[in-house]
Amino acid sequence: MLNPDNRIVTVFGGGGFIGRYVCELLFGEDVRVRVAARNARCAHSIQPLGRVGQWGVVRSDITNPAPVRAAVESSYAVINLCGVLKGRFHDVHATGARNVAEAARDSGAKSLVHISAIGADAHSDAAYAKSKGEGEIGVREAFPGATIIRPSIVFGPEDDLTNRLAGLARLPVLPVIAAERRFQPVYVKDLAKAIAMAALDLQAHGGKTYEIGGPQVMTMEQLFATAARAAGREPDLVAMPNFASSLLAWFGFLPGAPLTREQWKMLQSDNLPGERSKGLAAFGIKPTALEAVAPGWLARFRQGGRFAARPANQPV
Repeated sequence: MLNPDNRIVTVFGGGGFIGRYVCELLFGEDVRVRVAARNARCAHSIQPLGRVGQWGVVRSDITNPAPVRAAVESSYAVINLCGVLKGRFHDVHATGARNVAEAARDSGAKSLVHISAIGADAHSDAAYAKSKGEGEIGVREAFPGATIIRPSIVFGPEDDLTNRLAGLARLPVLPVIAAERRFQPVYVKDLAKAIAMAALDLQAHGGKTYEIGGPQVMTMEQLFATAARAAGREPDLVAMPNFASSLLAWFGFLPGAPLTREQWKMLQSDNLPGERSKGLAAFGIKPTALEAVAPGWLARFRQGGRFAARPANQPV
């Protein structure tokens, strides 16, 4: 990876799940990191990862152009990790993405990495996918040399997916929504490394779009089963009929609802990288399998917690 001579990399969403790992990798490249976040306190989780004076945090909302421009001032590279799973899809994914791209262009930044999603399509009926597609268009128009990365679902110690599944696995019977839907889950550390490399190596990755997944194609049912095993549980998994999950999704606006209508729409198609996508191989990264690392953070769901004995054939 290129050494950008201690230049500034601004990371929007640097205090989030993926952002913490991206920042950690950037610290290893001896760059200065500017974390831009709506809530500045959330970025303090990365404080132990960097050296004194190597990073700073600024308050910024990507839907507001003025603080975005202030955040990217004097930046060598800009990374936009911001995204939402419900609520202001267009504001964050489309308007916000364009704001970041325009600010990066006008500030003279050399590179921009924009995180989108597999299935992004400006003509989609699903608001999430539509807003992601519109965001990509806005980014390309404002900053043609941007690198766009579309990951499949992302897993790691702080994720909402595997931790939620492991918690639910305490139930004797577990209904599975979209049981046959296929994904190619990617480890957060692998994805973060690709993002950091794209930001610092403009010549190799600028202007390209990558769809990124892990080493295995897994159905939703297989994801449930893998997370349950890592937590030392073996519930009976029962596939929920699509009509039943559709009905459930109509009540997604209620507090604590397991599924929103938009999430149901996203689950109507597979979430896989295109066959021609080079994925992590374009960065020389060997992808990490879910079952190889998940027991490390899901052990707390075991009876007896982290110190419970594991089966001899299960990874530590």
